[in-house]
Amino acid sequence: MKAAVILLADTDRPEGTGRLANALTTAREFQEHGDEIAVIFDGAGVKWIPELAGSDHKYHRLFEEVRGAVAGACVYCSRAYGVKDAVEEAGVPFLDEFRGHPSIRSLIASGHQVISF
Repeated sequence: MKAAVILLADTDRPEGTGRLANALTTAREFQEHGDEIAVIFDGAGVKWIPELAGSDHKYHRLFEEVRGAVAGACVYCSRAYGVKDAVEEAGVPFLDEFRGHPSIRSLIASGHQVISF
């Protein structure tokens, strides 16, 4: 099975934290079953990367558990939300396959089921 988890949730509300937790937990479930999984931070979701990189964050450990599945973060959105340097420092690659954004079409074309949070 092939899936892509796309995190779009912002960091500014508890609801976004819940979506983050669900996205990372979903990625871990796919990993544990040996499935092909890609985690993508897009839109306001790119703001989570600097937070998750801190070892004191509640979901840092879960983030590290799925880090190998993190395909990257939208370069356009990383710039727009002012976190480009922090994303780079966290070691998360930038995605810019379609006009500065990740290509969702290429994921679907390669057989990934796309799940957004």
